[in-house]
Amino acid sequence: MKIAIATLCLAALVAGAPVLAAGNHAHDPAHGGVVAAAKEADYELVAKADVLQLYVSDHGKARDLSKASAKLTLLSGKDKQQAQLQPAGDRLEAKGSFKVAPGTKVVAVVSDGGKALGTARFTLK
Repeated sequence: MKIAIATLCLAALVAGAPVLAAGNHAHDPAHGGVVAAAKEADYELVAKADVLQLYVSDHGKARDLSKASAKLTLLSGKDKQQAQLQPAGDRLEAKGSFKVAPGTKVVAVVSDGGKALGTARFTLK
């Protein structure tokens, strides 16, 4: 009987381990944008008609973006627009005039210190 109880307790611990390992790793937008999670980082894109902002975190932890940059490609119907984002405090940013209608698809290619960090894909809401 003791072996059966011990086996059940061990099975419960093993089954709950992935939940504990995940911790508080939410993918909710912290800045009102659209979130994309990737292996190397989490990305949040805030897209407005006059500014594009890309927040990059190391799975919930702030990331130093002082040497980072990103190239965004916006695809809206037949229209294609590109923007180069540069560091602006805790985010990468570009100012200008952008077509950011709902349904616009955005591809972000992010570099950090001249090395490729990753790629994120978004669909604007």
